[in-house]
Amino acid sequence: MANTRTTPSGTPTNVTQKHTKGGIGESTLRPDGTLKVTGEFAYSSDMWHEDMLWGQTLRSTVAHAEIVSIDISEALAMPGVYSVLTYDDLPAEMKNYGLEIQDTPVLANGRVRHHGEPVALVAADHPETARRAAAKIKIEYKELPLVTDEASALAADAPLIHPGRDDHHSGHVPHPNIVHRQPIIRGNVEEARKRADVIVEGEYTFGMQDQAFLGPESGLAVPSEDGGVDLYVATQWLHSDLKQIAPVLGLPEEKVRMTLSGVGGAFGGREDISMQIHACLLALATNKPVKIVYNRFESFFGHVHRHPAKLWYEHGATKDGKITHMKCKIVLDGGAYASASPAVVGNASSLSVGPYVIDDVDIEAIALYTNNPPCGAMRGFGAVQACFAYEAQMDKLAAKLGMDPVEFRQLNAMEMGTIMPTGQVVDSPAPVAELLRRVKARPLPPERQWETAGEAADLRALPGGLSNTTHGEGVVRGVGYAVGIKNVGFSEGFDDYSTARVRLEVINGEPVAMVHTAMAEVGQGGVTVHAQIARTELGVTQVTIHPADTQVGSAGSTSASRQTYMTGGAVKNTCEAVREALLEMGRRKNGSYHPAWAHAELLLEGGKVVTDGGEVLADIADILENEAIDLELEFRHRPTVAFDLVTGQGDGHVQYTFAAHRAVVEVDTELGLVKVVELATAQDVGKALNMLSVVGQIQGGTTQGLGVAVMEEIIVDPKTAKVRNPSFTDYLIPTILDTPTIPVDVLELADPNAPYGLRGLGEAPTLSSTPAVLAAIRAATGLELNKTPIRPEALTGTL
Repeated sequence: MANTRTTPSGTPTNVTQKHTKGGIGESTLRPDGTLKVTGEFAYSSDMWHEDMLWGQTLRSTVAHAEIVSIDISEALAMPGVYSVLTYDDLPAEMKNYGLEIQDTPVLANGRVRHHGEPVALVAADHPETARRAAAKIKIEYKELPLVTDEASALAADAPLIHPGRDDHHSGHVPHPNIVHRQPIIRGNVEEARKRADVIVEGEYTFGMQDQAFLGPESGLAVPSEDGGVDLYVATQWLHSDLKQIAPVLGLPEEKVRMTLSGVGGAFGGREDISMQIHACLLALATNKPVKIVYNRFESFFGHVHRHPAKLWYEHGATKDGKITHMKCKIVLDGGAYASASPAVVGNASSLSVGPYVIDDVDIEAIALYTNNPPCGAMRGFGAVQACFAYEAQMDKLAAKLGMDPVEFRQLNAMEMGTIMPTGQVVDSPAPVAELLRRVKARPLPPERQWETAGEAADLRALPGGLSNTTHGEGVVRGVGYAVGIKNVGFSEGFDDYSTARVRLEVINGEPVAMVHTAMAEVGQGGVTVHAQIARTELGVTQVTIHPADTQVGSAGSTSASRQTYMTGGAVKNTCEAVREALLEMGRRKNGSYHPAWAHAELLLEGGKVVTDGGEVLADIADILENEAIDLELEFRHRPTVAFDLVTGQGDGHVQYTFAAHRAVVEVDTELGLVKVVELATAQDVGKALNMLSVVGQIQGGTTQGLGVAVMEEIIVDPKTAKVRNPSFTDYLIPTILDTPTIPVDVLELADPNAPYGLRGLGEAPTLSSTPAVLAAIRAATGLELNKTPIRPEALTGTL
């Protein structure tokens, strides 16, 4: 898939140019890439221990009920079963966990709150034995009334999902079934409304999306002689897991040693605990290693999903196209437990205006407790749902004013210096208008030739693909545009930091750097970038990446587009400190022999110490000899503050990132089938440390946005709150045949506050790809289409 790279002349940059091979700016290959595509990479599900047992979780078959009784006798009596655990067997006083609010029980305590909640655990000598034993556990439920939507959650007599919540009070959270509420008020909407020549409003529905990572949840817990446990697991944040696991086991953190195992994708779905505590409990109860691997069915119940949302928006504009005001209400369904819902609400509200200049806003976002599946972090983190709605509104405004939809957006686009609805000033480049110009200027793909030289078109290129349902009749092309804004890093005053340890020593006569962090490599390519940074800063070609574990300080989560910024920043800072220590060592040993050692600017290149004029002063290996430099440092971004709970004001975000898309679709209007022909994108990445990885991340995020536009949705029965499609047979994700050409135009406008000027980039393309596809389908059909994903019946009028 073609891509272009553009750095406008005069672009500011804080990158120190060095010339060691394999440094930043080069598209070095991933060390794990070949192993993954050849099937040789060891994922967490591949781990093995000679005498290990297999763990199995028994999950609730109903969504809301009291547990009247649990009978485990038949399961315990089965040959090969070593242990069966329920809530009463938990060893510590702390029996709950959670990312922000500890409201999630390790095992259900007298009550289940969603379909698939863990109730009991089994350890056996064979996975099939464990499964059969779990099936023999008898549970009697007394079903309770369900809370499934806003109306049932906020009714005066609504059943309380979490009775006795101590953080509930009138005002900020007016109902105990509201997890979190964030208003944002700026200007005077009612006065601004009077200036509007046109007003549009819309109600939008965003479906529940699954992260759909290909590697299911899995891990291996091994009990140790000191009474602790070693856990090898696929996760996104080792130290967050540790803080949640240790109290439930009744162990100090130093006795829970965690090592990252091979991760088969994540996208937010591994930020929360899944099987980690369960495996450790069974290992400590049996004093044997215990492995747990979810099958695909259980995986759908074992992790959180993207929040489904209902969004109401109103925008006004003057006849010359300037937006006057915006009002919106965003209702996110958080499901039975809090997970990351408070932070998702903060993102959804603060980014709900989009990348536009709107001075007068009235915004409210809430997340609800319901009996639906728990929802939490997923790529885009609240900004995706908002972008779907505000971009539909932009098209409505443009149409009502008779303006080109791209030109309308450009007229209202934010730029450096724009004040966000929260009062925060955008203090780095914000090339929104330029990104839109670039995707619009790109040549359109050629019109489809339904028959060439008497031969029918390739079925794979038609709506419906190989189903052989479409032959060109009733097929209409549409083009649509969208642009989005996403924050980078943890926000609202969170102590967001990362740690890196770097060791420089001589091995077999060569200087070698070892980089040790707790960063979870989930496919984003951090292991590649960390080596590139070390080569650049230390001038060595040999770099070893130490396995991620909790024997080094926290790296934070691999989420929020933060790892290259944060852990990359930690590696950079630590390498700089190691470099200074090496130069000081060199000055002590050689300074009296060569006055150039007094230079303020000495560089490390190609294993040597050189002046800025290129004069070689010494080999790194000769300076180190038998010594090593070993440092561990933390890196923090500039501080943020929590949004005010009344006005929403505050400098809550670290950095903003932007992406734009143009979608070209072909729709069979008779059958309701959609073929996405192209999804062109333009994105500002600040500085591309590895262009190959940058393009891959943008194309991957774009594809996930395509999925939720036309096919991906977890279906929850509104009458029973049960998941109806927990499999890849019924939950559809894009295959290679569904994925269009994705040409990428990369801008590099440096952020002066960020390491190397980079911007986090992984999430932004997921925002705007979805509304771009919807806009293109609207253009092809003339339908309003305010719900995603788009299903055939919505296009044929049979809904």
